Amino acid sequence: MTTHWPNPFIEQRADPFILRYEQHYYFIASVPAYDRLELRRASSLLDLRRAEPVVVWRKPESGPFSELIWAPELHRIDNQWVIYFAAAPTRDIKDGLFQHRMYALVCDDADPLTGSWQAPRRVFSQFDSFALDATHFVHQGKNWYLWAQKDPAIPGNSNLYLAELLNPWTLKGTPVMLSRPEYEWECAGFSVNEGPAVIKHGARLFVTYSASATDENYCMGLLSIDDEQDPLNPANWHKSARPVFTSNWDNHQYGPGHNCFTQDERGNDVLVYHARNYTEIEGDPLWDPNRHTRLKNFRWRDDGTPDFGVPPADYTSVP
Repeated sequence: MTTHWPNPFIEQRADPFILRYEQHYYFIASVPAYDRLELRRASSLLDLRRAEPVVVWRKPESGPFSELIWAPELHRIDNQWVIYFAAAPTRDIKDGLFQHRMYALVCDDADPLTGSWQAPRRVFSQFDSFALDATHFVHQGKNWYLWAQKDPAIPGNSNLYLAELLNPWTLKGTPVMLSRPEYEWECAGFSVNEGPAVIKHGARLFVTYSASATDENYCMGLLSIDDEQDPLNPANWHKSARPVFTSNWDNHQYGPGHNCFTQDERGNDVLVYHARNYTEIEGDPLWDPNRHTRLKNFRWRDDGTPDFGVPPADYTSVP
C-alpha cells in the first residue's frame, strides 16, 4: 500500500476527479485556462502522473458553454461514457455570481480517449440559476445526480441538491435540497456548499462537500445517511457540525477541497483533492493556477465514519 503519495500528485489541476473502471484509472480536472476537457488514463494510480493528457473537447468561441469550463467529472452510466461539466456564456458576474449552467457530454464508443463525443446537452434542474459540480452515483439500484446550485430565494452562493436520473442528461422527479451553508465555516468569504462526492462504507452512504471561499477558508463538510433510508427525504440525512478536512498551517496546505474518492490497486480508499501550498494570492483566486491535485490515504473510525486526518506536506518522491 502506498502511504506517501507524491504531493503534489498532479500540478495545476483543480477540481480533480479519478474514475477506476475495469483495468484502468481515468483522470479529469479543471485546467488553468478553463478552455477544454482533458482525459488521462493509466493502468495504475501512480502512473496517472505521467499519463499523456488527451483533449476530448474544446470550448466554442461563443454560445452558452463558451467560457469558464469548470469541474468536469467522467462517469460510466448504463454503458455510456458521460462527462459532466459546468460552463458559462461569458465571464461576466451578475448579482454576485458567475452564469454557469450544467452540461453533459456523452460517448457511446468503447474508448473515451479516442471515441466520438456528442454535442453538450444542458442538464436542466428546478432553477435557471448558477449551477455546477455535478456528480453521479448508483444507490438502491438507481442512478442519482448530485450537484450545487443557487436558489434565488436563499441567501448565499450554492446549496446541494439531489435527484434521480431518467438518463444521463435528464432529471427524474423533483430535486431535494440536502444541505445549505449555515455554519460559520461554510460561510467564510462566501456562503458555499459545492463539489459533492460520494462514498459508501458499511451500512452508510457518505457525501463530502466543499464550503466557503476558494482561498485558505475552503474546507470539507460531511453528510451521511443509512443505506436503507430514502435519500430523497432530507430529514434522513445527518450533517456534521464541524468540517472534516481543513487547511493545515504546519504543513503549508491551504484550502483543501473539491474532492473525490478512488481506491488503489489493493482496494484501499484514497481521498483525491486539491489544495495550495501558500496563502498569498495576487488578484482573484480563480486565476491562480496552483491548486494542485493531491492524494491521501485515510482510515475509517470504529463508529464507521471517515477520518481524513490533515493534509500532508509537500513531498515529491515516493520512498
